Amino acid sequence: MTHLLSKRIFVIAVAALVLYGCGKKKEKNEVIIHELSDTDMLNPTNYQSADAGYYISQMFQSLWGTNPKTLEYEPILAKALPIEEYDSAKNLLTYTCEIREEAKWDNGEPITPADVAFSIKMYKAPVISNEPNRPYFELISDVITYPDNPRKLTIVCNKKYILAKSVAGSFVVMPRYIYDPKHLMDNISIKDINEKFSEVAENAAMKEFATEYNSEKYQRDSGYIVGSGPYAFDQWVTGQKIVLKKKKNWWGEKFNSEYSYQAFPDKLIYQTIKDQTAALTALKGKRLDVMYGIKSKDFVEQLQPSEELKKNFTLNTPLSMAYTYFGINMRNPKFEDVRVREALAHLTDVDKIIHVIGYDLGQRVNGPVNPYKKGAFNDTITPYNFSIETAKALLADAGWKDSNGNGTLDKKINGQQTEFNITFTYNAGNDTRRDAALIFKEACRQVGINVDVVPQEWSIYLENQTKHDFEMYYGAWIGSTTPDDPKQIWHTESINGGSNYVYFGNAETDKMIDDIRGELNDDKRNDLYRKFQVKIHDAVPYIFIWSPKEKIAISKRFTNTETFIVRPGFNEAAFKQVQ
Repeated sequence: MTHLLSKRIFVIAVAALVLYGCGKKKEKNEVIIHELSDTDMLNPTNYQSADAGYYISQMFQSLWGTNPKTLEYEPILAKALPIEEYDSAKNLLTYTCEIREEAKWDNGEPITPADVAFSIKMYKAPVISNEPNRPYFELISDVITYPDNPRKLTIVCNKKYILAKSVAGSFVVMPRYIYDPKHLMDNISIKDINEKFSEVAENAAMKEFATEYNSEKYQRDSGYIVGSGPYAFDQWVTGQKIVLKKKKNWWGEKFNSEYSYQAFPDKLIYQTIKDQTAALTALKGKRLDVMYGIKSKDFVEQLQPSEELKKNFTLNTPLSMAYTYFGINMRNPKFEDVRVREALAHLTDVDKIIHVIGYDLGQRVNGPVNPYKKGAFNDTITPYNFSIETAKALLADAGWKDSNGNGTLDKKINGQQTEFNITFTYNAGNDTRRDAALIFKEACRQVGINVDVVPQEWSIYLENQTKHDFEMYYGAWIGSTTPDDPKQIWHTESINGGSNYVYFGNAETDKMIDDIRGELNDDKRNDLYRKFQVKIHDAVPYIFIWSPKEKIAISKRFTNTETFIVRPGFNEAAFKQVQ
């Protein structure tokens, strides 16, 4: 009896050890990342939301890309970085590479140059809903294949361009057998798209393909969102979560010593919690593994002082590639005089904004080039200092005075006496931008300028900038690790249809931008960047504020959780579960 009882106790104890790991339940090898909202779609060429790009990067691969740690190019699907050649006689820039022989689609078929050419068509073709991405791919004029080597290809670019290497290799490569099972695009070449764009738009095969490709199933159905990367699209529960599942026997597993091939968690779960307070509660309760985009106030006042939270999470503050600014409508008669814009810059207490509102989690910027880009960044430019007296003098020189003694500056503009009132807009719900505008408003009041701080719903706020229907606004741009192309934001051709909302520029600055875009020599291009920053500083189209740091919390149940400057600031696929 005693012997049987002992045996039973032993069996129960062993079972308990197996089930509970010596009293501790084994954690699932999955990473739960907080998101504030649903993304728009998961179509690799048609999406617009930044978070969609993060998810897609876990499911798809490109020929080469930038390592977020080193900011250097590294091969991904390509066996090695491409050979770059420039033919000055034909003004053609080419990139030649081979696809890794191990690279396979999920059906076991090899990834080929034909898949690469098909993918480029997806970014370039008419009728497809790829309008935001299409202009970047105008550069690519052809893909050359080699019958004697089925993995070799050459991507041909029709001019010298600083982002040619990025455009030519950093796009998502898609499987033709999934996205074009009827082979409708086979008889439409890249050359056709370049030379007969309108004609291709009317092509029956093109229309039939686009109708299918633009449809919802290629945006959010798991069987139709398929790449060569380590994760497969598992499910999308609207308003709740998107789940990516690690593929079994993924072909790239053997390369996991390379950064771009690291994929250790079994699942990546992107959990939607729209309320920041609720998300913080979930983080503290360990129902989230990663939270990013945390408000500075919450990060400093709630998370950093909490010893309990710091037992379970690392708190990270990498610098971001973004910068914020006050945009000024330079064609508004009140702001046409550069002395007025300089005065407004002197009325912006940037240090106070960073300290009081940003909790010192960031650094002041003096222009559009990130300080991280040391060669291109002009560190000799001194930002406009906060000075009420300097602002008063500049405004007086520009003809603004209080002529009727009512406390508000005025001036005759186009024959009409005009009081100096400013409507300052920001996107509704962004308390940080509102509070920064209120600091600016108080400084302006001291010199006789009235500022009305007005929130606008996001779509209206963006539309008004596009239409130049604003006086001043609080904006932000997110940069990349590749060389900056100033054309979209600063060229006069971008005033209508681009992002030059403030009407900056003239023939001289346009030429500088054109020269920058075509200069492949880093030293020469950096010299042009530095000179261009001086032009922007002197014209004051923007009052530059700061480059905020990211605020990221990551669970300590993972290692290999390094953060970096490239958004979102971490790579969840690289996380290794603590054993």
